[in-house]
Amino acid sequence: MPEYILAFILAVGVALFVTPAVILLAAKTGALDKPDARKVHKKPIPRIGGLGIYIAFMASMLTVMAFADMTSDVFFEVVGLIVSGTLIVAVGIIDDYKNLPAKVKLLGQIVAAAVLVIAFDVRIDFITDPFGDYIYLEWFAIPATIFWLVGLTNTVNLIDGLDGLAAGISAIAAITILLVALEDNILLVAVLTAALAGAAIGFLYYNFNPACIFMGDTGSMFLGFMLAGISIIGAVKCAATIALIVPILALGLPIMDTTFAIVRRYRGGVPIFQPDKGHLHHRLLGLGFTQRQAVLLMYVISALLGLSAVALTEVSSQIAVMILIVVVTAIFYGAKKIGIFTMRNA
Repeated sequence: MPEYILAFILAVGVALFVTPAVILLAAKTGALDKPDARKVHKKPIPRIGGLGIYIAFMASMLTVMAFADMTSDVFFEVVGLIVSGTLIVAVGIIDDYKNLPAKVKLLGQIVAAAVLVIAFDVRIDFITDPFGDYIYLEWFAIPATIFWLVGLTNTVNLIDGLDGLAAGISAIAAITILLVALEDNILLVAVLTAALAGAAIGFLYYNFNPACIFMGDTGSMFLGFMLAGISIIGAVKCAATIALIVPILALGLPIMDTTFAIVRRYRGGVPIFQPDKGHLHHRLLGLGFTQRQAVLLMYVISALLGLSAVALTEVSSQIAVMILIVVVTAIFYGAKKIGIFTMRNA
């Protein structure tokens, strides 16, 4: 059995097994997400479900590592992801219990990213342009990589607004990167993304509407951080900008939603970290979609973006640029039609 299939099966199984225990833990320790004017649920729901995702991913990876023949470099990269991923989960758990100020949470994310980049030397040192030439980042490599990690972490964190939304979109993104990794024969990235997708899918059994548990910041930040970190390893392995474009396109929906939120809040004269009801899922609910319908529609859009990302790896650079332009134009047009740039109060 290929290692990535084993990693996926193990992660799904562990997530299915441990999440009920996490639900009981959350209920007993008061980790509950209470409804308010901005949220769509009507009763308190346990919200440290990301702990189940984390345990499933780690159990899967540690098992595979025990039997896989890894070089010292590969082993060091995986350890770096495990250590930094554990730090981001710690920040998420504290936030789910204490509701950390946005700046404090951001600082915790930066620290976790810095550990991966500086202590374990997982960074983007260079990229390639559409003509195949290398562009070395030099001194800019460390801040650029930290920005990438923190940016994707918050992108997934902000999309977590409906039952099953963040888990499903993250699973689709992970599977997209998995397919590209298999095409390029990057086994490490394939195993990592298979484990991450399996953990998210196993958790989704309890998180899809009506949800028994939310992943909370513990889960959304962990998924975003791991997708960002894994894609950096992929970029290093194949030395191509396409390895970074793939997760950007696969996570195109939450990335665009986050970008629109920043623009919307800036135009509305409010702090960019101030919550509102202008996110895409809020707009879809306002148009009359049910939670399930809105989530499934966003799954379909994410899957189409994922297929576009896979297609990029099979075409020339010029055609890839054209695909990107068409996709971005379509997203901006759709966003404008549903009024996503208009400010709505929380």
